[in-house]
Amino acid sequence: MKRKNLNRGAVSILALAALVAIAVGSAAALGQASSRYLGTITEIAENKLTVKTDAGDTHQVEVPASASLKRIAPGQRDLSAAETIQFGELATGDRVLVKLDPAATGATPQALQIVAVKQGDVALKQQKDREEWQRNGVGGLVKSVDAAGGVVTVANGAGATAKTVTVHIAPNTMLKRYAPGSVRFDEAQPAPIGVILPGDQLRARGHKNADGTDIQAEEIVSGSFRNISGTVVGVDPGASTLTVKDLITKKSVTVHTAAETQMKRLPDMMARMIAARLKGTTSAAASAPGAIVASSTGAQPQNGSGGPQQRSFGGAPPAGAGQGGQWQGRTPGGGGDIQQVLNRAPAIQLNDLQKGEAVMLVSTQGTTDVTAITLLAGVEPLLEAPAASQDLLANWSMGNGGAEAAAQ
Repeated sequence: MKRKNLNRGAVSILALAALVAIAVGSAAALGQASSRYLGTITEIAENKLTVKTDAGDTHQVEVPASASLKRIAPGQRDLSAAETIQFGELATGDRVLVKLDPAATGATPQALQIVAVKQGDVALKQQKDREEWQRNGVGGLVKSVDAAGGVVTVANGAGATAKTVTVHIAPNTMLKRYAPGSVRFDEAQPAPIGVILPGDQLRARGHKNADGTDIQAEEIVSGSFRNISGTVVGVDPGASTLTVKDLITKKSVTVHTAAETQMKRLPDMMARMIAARLKGTTSAAASAPGAIVASSTGAQPQNGSGGPQQRSFGGAPPAGAGQGGQWQGRTPGGGGDIQQVLNRAPAIQLNDLQKGEAVMLVSTQGTTDVTAITLLAGVEPLLEAPAASQDLLANWSMGNGGAEAAAQ
């Protein structure tokens, strides 16, 4: 599941929350709630800043030498620990809280104080948070909810790798839910455990046991989404939409794509090996000459000569590949994590899709009009095992297109 890429959205919320907290406190002290705004620097010229607020308004402000300029870390709320900076250290893309000088009389408003969260600091925090979600996160489809006991059970993985994870929720666990019709993590809103329902997608981060079947959650995001398997009826790149005929309902669905939408294509060999693993069988393709198998140095073809050969998909190493085109990860044929394999599949654009080809996707709820979180093409072999592959993308979209993806 925005959904590309748990955590640009998470860090934006932290940075914004810190600035909002400072703004509210300052406004209460000064009684000047209308003389400050939050936003992102879009232009710097001489001693002036152009700031676009979160509401979409654009303001220009002059920054005199007397203005107080402070830098805080993402999530920091106490200005006593803030670092004093110079005007020249501000850059486009920085998040700022601007407090205006009520005594200024010039044509252009003047800043009394600017509190900044540097774009580079946000990027560093995003990277750390992304790694944290990857190390200590689990996700899947909700099987049951015990609201009184603070326990949610989640089905994780698919096919032979499927397992049940018990998620423990404490009073201090941060619970959030995707907004209706939204695939953006930064638009998720606080919500109680009672709104989580069986069939929902859920991602949790916290302290896991050794086999990842039990987690004491520090943060949870959940949502209700739709799984669609079907064939492409038409593609409209100009409108960023495609039309898919749902194989179950036999009805056409208009699928909108957004900047957060993940679109991947499985190479045929990879798709066949995943399908074989979901069925719990050994694929003949997996043992054929040239098949990709797992090894200690990466995914390599078997060529019958006993000498491993390096190979990458789609003419270029997939995301996460190592040196020389090696794929540092294990394939389904080698017992690796199917979700990681999907994440490393080659990315595609909307206009790469062809009429008549099969796709699987996870989207927002809707009958005839939805927004895609994750779309996977090249899935014909997977649709031969519909029961096993039903939850495949549901787990992937939350594990890599939701929380973690928001960090990218």
